[in-house]
Amino acid sequence: MTTDSEHGLPLAPNLLQRDFSAEAPNLKWTSDITYIETAEGWLYLAAILDLHSRQVVGWSMQPHMQTSLITDALRMAWFRRQPAPGLILHSDRGSQYCSREFRGLLSGYGMRSSISRKGDCWDNAPTESLWGSLKVGRLYGRKFATRRQAMDEVIAWLTFYNDRRLHSSLGYVSPMKFEESWLAAQLKDAA
Repeated sequence: MTTDSEHGLPLAPNLLQRDFSAEAPNLKWTSDITYIETAEGWLYLAAILDLHSRQVVGWSMQPHMQTSLITDALRMAWFRRQPAPGLILHSDRGSQYCSREFRGLLSGYGMRSSISRKGDCWDNAPTESLWGSLKVGRLYGRKFATRRQAMDEVIAWLTFYNDRRLHSSLGYVSPMKFEESWLAAQLKDAA
């Protein structure tokens, strides 16, 4: 289990309310933490998913679940995308997502925090689905001698997921292709 929701930290409201649609990139992101077993011990993975294209825009892997796991993923996502202020970042109630450090980073980037209801995985269904795709499609039955081996496999899968994995919710194109097509349509409409 990766969620420590038994803490006294402040909780943001659930701004997303299971509305997993986004009319454009960088309006709504979701995030979560999962874990991968290796012979060296657990490897923890945090990812940030853009709800517009289902593209993984940031991630971090570390041998612990400290707040730096998710702040590193958020920094990566912000650096790659540089969204306008007002973006909603939705997560579960884990102590990392409610920490002063994470809330300060969100505030510094002009983002708004949204937190799932207690014990309700459906409030973060797109990210939970991402974990299912990773674990069933790529990691099931695999044994990793080292965290490095697991990290290499996850990075290869994330590249595949963003560049080539077809999504029924996107009209059977990959997240990258969906976003490229959306951007081309915006440029055409602006011309």
